[in-house]
Amino acid sequence: MQAHLNLVAAWLGILFGFVSGLVLGLFFQRENWLGGYASLKRRLYRLAHISFFGLGAVNLMFYFTALRLPERTQALGVASPAFIVGAISMPVCCCLMAHAPRARPLFAIPVLSLLLGAALTLLAIIGTTRPLEPPPGAPRLAIPSPQITNHASL
Repeated sequence: MQAHLNLVAAWLGILFGFVSGLVLGLFFQRENWLGGYASLKRRLYRLAHISFFGLGAVNLMFYFTALRLPERTQALGVASPAFIVGAISMPVCCCLMAHAPRARPLFAIPVLSLLLGAALTLLAIIGTTRPLEPPPGAPRLAIPSPQITNHASL
């Protein structure tokens, strides 16, 4: 299953988020590091750091969504690598632009690939003729029904 790569990308993103946080944490106490707290350079490094976690979560959500869709569509086949391209290119673009502001147009790569992935995933969900079901053999979550209480008698 191609979505398996999104699961790997998700956990790599989380791992890189922790590692980049460690690296940033080694220097954050230096007041003028990367031009100071409010500098564009430092903000872009923080954006790269948090994008590892955020886009890791997006790839994880895609993985679980693709598992539950009853039909494997061509849209999902394109959405899967689009999310991976976005997850890789976003922190790269952030760090690149921190040192070369003229690289700003490159932000179109992660943004457009993530928009494409999200739109195609939504189309696959909307186009599903059957309700989303867990894959065969997956444990079913027991969701308790809400307890109705008559507050007037309390």
